[in-house]
Amino acid sequence: MDTRRLQLLLALSRLGSMRAVAESHHLTTSTVSAQIAALARETGTRLIEPDGRRVRLTPAGRRLADHAVEILAAVDAARLDLDPDADPAGTLRVGGFATGIRVSLLPILTELTRRHPAIDVVISEYEPIEAFAMLVDDDLDLALTYDYNLAPASLNPVLEAVALWSTAWGLGVPTDEPEGPVDLASYADRTWIVNSRNTADEDAVRTLGAMAGFTPRIAHQIDSLDLVEELIVAGYGVGLLPRDRPTSDGVKVLRLTDPTVVLTAYAVTRAGRSTWPPLRAVVDRLRPGADDLPQPAWPRPQARR
Repeated sequence: MDTRRLQLLLALSRLGSMRAVAESHHLTTSTVSAQIAALARETGTRLIEPDGRRVRLTPAGRRLADHAVEILAAVDAARLDLDPDADPAGTLRVGGFATGIRVSLLPILTELTRRHPAIDVVISEYEPIEAFAMLVDDDLDLALTYDYNLAPASLNPVLEAVALWSTAWGLGVPTDEPEGPVDLASYADRTWIVNSRNTADEDAVRTLGAMAGFTPRIAHQIDSLDLVEELIVAGYGVGLLPRDRPTSDGVKVLRLTDPTVVLTAYAVTRAGRSTWPPLRAVVDRLRPGADDLPQPAWPRPQARR
């Protein structure tokens, strides 16, 4: 069974049209159709059927697409694991959110480069939604991502994640706000600030509001924690901030208790790829050494999310 044809079938199950598969793989639509037809002959099973002016997978086609996830991951693992004891060498493409890069990746790079000079690490900043899509498309080797306990991420079956660290978040407010337990209902008429390129912040904020009996009025979408603080100081709203991260003058972070809000950071890879020596060298150093997830040591100057 040709693995390239399995890749095209899997892409069709996700993208929904021959044209979309052709564009994503830089092929013609007729080539994609011919390859899937050849796969059907190989398996002796009808894999697609007409659906109006398009096509859709038959039940057998859907089952084969499900198997393709595991088959392709196993092929990747076999290919990359041919020489697991070789010195790590190659270009490792890492993408992630800014705090994850600062807290988890940067502290290990100097020692990694010294021990494995043949590894070339290329770093790009992406929010989790962006990084997940790039991993699925094989445009990244490693993603540093996060989610909240109130808004857990849903991983594509071709991905696998290792939890790195967790930290409690609270409500960022001006320093003249009252101390003590937070009554979220008292913030029902306030403007809220969330992340601009990921939905997890907004999902967590809306869940908090719903549990307190109101719908948050979200007006500002900001990626930088520093800028979130500046907006809070200027009176433009309130937002979630890490409780253990040093804040600037004019901002404090109130404890949330019912419910708590916890952010967890992850190292995410394609299934079957973690044995590739350059990737394994990095992930092994990122992986926490204890059963309980550590909290991050926030760097100075103040981090961005």
